[in-house]
This record gives sequence, structure tokens and C-alpha cells, in this order.
Amino acid sequence: MTTRLNLVAAAALLALSTAFSTAFAAPGAHGPNGEHLDAPGAAVNASGLARLPDGSVNVPKAAQRRMAIRTLLAPESEAAATVELPGRVVVDPNASGRVQAVHGGRIEPGPKGLPVAGQAVRRGDVLAYVRHHADPYTQGAQQAQLAELRAQRQLAEQRVQRLEGLEGTVPRKEIEAARTEAASLAEGERSIGASLVAREALIAPVGGVIARADLAVGQVVEPRDVLFEVVDPARMLVEATTADATLAARIAGAALQGVPDVTLRLLGASRSLRDGVLPITFAVGTAKAGSALPLAIGQPVTVVARSKERIKGIVLPAQAVVRNPSNEPIVWIKSGAERFIPMPVQFKPLDASTVVVTQGLSADNRVVVQGAPLIAQIR
Repeated sequence: MTTRLNLVAAAALLALSTAFSTAFAAPGAHGPNGEHLDAPGAAVNASGLARLPDGSVNVPKAAQRRMAIRTLLAPESEAAATVELPGRVVVDPNASGRVQAVHGGRIEPGPKGLPVAGQAVRRGDVLAYVRHHADPYTQGAQQAQLAELRAQRQLAEQRVQRLEGLEGTVPRKEIEAARTEAASLAEGERSIGASLVAREALIAPVGGVIARADLAVGQVVEPRDVLFEVVDPARMLVEATTADATLAARIAGAALQGVPDVTLRLLGASRSLRDGVLPITFAVGTAKAGSALPLAIGQPVTVVARSKERIKGIVLPAQAVVRNPSNEPIVWIKSGAERFIPMPVQFKPLDASTVVVTQGLSADNRVVVQGAPLIAQIR
């Protein structure tokens, strides 16, 4: 009996020592990822990042520096009221052109081959040729007419030679009339002969980039088919639409949402409805002179038009506004050294990089203006 009790006690001591050796590893022991197992709190969230039950987030100072969190005590001010307009990028009619064939025919490559979309061209470059082919009846009639003109021209030249040999006995006016007739027949022969092998040169109307090229060697095209479109990538327009006929007169400026490097200049608004809305046209420019526009023809965009009216609110960077799990717009308020509180707000965009918060904030709130999306991801 005593021996059995001793065995049980020894087994209990062995299990207890194993547990203590696991909980308190020897100094310098490492886990599979290189972490120190003897470090205090290694099994819990050592970073201290946590979302509290009330929805706020705890972010230690060290984590704030790593996440580059920046806050701002934004005062209330006045800003221009804005309105968002749907729009799309269109070509500038003064810096673009279409290449069409006047007559149908078969496509032949130009001096440098057929151009492709995205290729740069200069004004006057020959892009391709269209070889015309008449129907068999018309072509046969032209060939018969050409043979007749050739015979008449030969007879006229022979008559000129005979008259020139009788110069002095034949009136000069007859010799000149024979020469004129021979020259006229020769010109008609050349014209008819050229029409049988005629081809039309497709020339670039403006300098720029090929935006559309749907051709292949030997392809047969019809008259007035659009074969090439050439656009100047540095000159584009944005066409926005609105149902408010008075909006154009109240616009003080505009910008493209999500495209901060592009500037817009109002050109005018149409006075006739198109599909129930009025088009408003803006000229597109770049903040840096000489840089290419980061836009494509036909691209849908959102135009943020600034009105001459003023509204009160707190102006913040656009990245300060994020979405909560309910897809509501919020900003993060710093309420303590390491505590951040989500605050639902209502806002309006001012331009591509700033917004104005009209409801939900007061002037004494310290708002996170950099790193707000990272705080929103903490769970």
C-alpha cells in the first residue's frame, strides 16, 4: 500500500514539474517564430491594440508611431458648398479627328505599316491606303474608254507630226489645234488609267495618339466607315450632366473626385436637354505642366463642383473619413493618450482631397487626419 502511494506521488510531482517547465521556459528559449517564450505576456496581445466593448479602440503610443497616426484640432470655418455630378471624359473636337474612307475598297498598309492603338502620329502622316475596286461592268467600260482614248491620242500625235513637217505651207493655227487635241487626249488617257489603279491615302488629321484602329491588311471597308481615331492625350474634355438649369451660373470651380492631379475649367453649359439632363463641359488640365492626363476617353468620372454659396463646417482631409461595419461615414476622435472613439458624421466633398463635415463634430474635437483606415481595421 505504501509503495502504491509513493508511485502516485511521484507521478504527480513529474506532471507538476512538466507544467512549470512549460510555463517558465529557460532564459533565451524561443518559439517557432523566434519569439521569447520567457517574455511576460507572450501568449496575449502584446501590442495592446484592442477594440473595447463600447466601440472605442485602444492604441498604445508605440503603435501610434508605427501606424503614423496624426491628429488635428480642426476649427469650424466656412467653405464653398459642393455638388457631385456624374460625367465622362470626351474628346476635344479641336484636338482630335476621325479618319474615314470616302469610297470603299481594300486596305493596304502605309509607308510604316498599319498603326496600332496607342501609337503616336503626326499631322499629315499616311496611316494606310484604300485600294478602290469598281464593279466588273464599270471597270470594263473604263478599260474600253481607255483603249479608245489611247488610239485617238496616237492618231492625233501622228497628225501633229505630219503638220509640223508641212510647216510654212499649213496655217500655224491648224498645227496648234492639232497639238492641243493631242495633249487633251493624252490627259484623258492618264486620268482614266489612274482611276483603274487608284488608291486613297488615309492621312492623320491631327497630331496625337491612335485611340482606335480596327483594320487588317486586305480588309474590305465601306464608304464613311470610321477607320482610325486620333486624339491628343494632353487635351481632353469632361462632360458632366445635371437637371438643374441654374447650376452652371453658380459654379465657382470644379475638380475630379479621386484624381487630385487634374484641374477642371468650366467652358459652358448646354441650353437644350439631352435625355432629360443638361450637359456641362469642362476643360481638363494638369497641375504639372507637360505631364500626361491620367484619363481615358469614355472613362466615367465624378465631378465635384464648388458653388458660390458658403456652408459652415469643419474642413478635413478626405482620408479622415472612413466607413464603419454598418457602412456609415465616421471619423476617429482622440479622447485620451491611447483611446480613440468613432464618431458618425455627415460630410460633403470639397475637392479631390478635402471634405467638410457639417454634422457630428465640434470645434474642440481632436480628429485623426492620417491613419484612420488603420484604426478602423483594429478588431
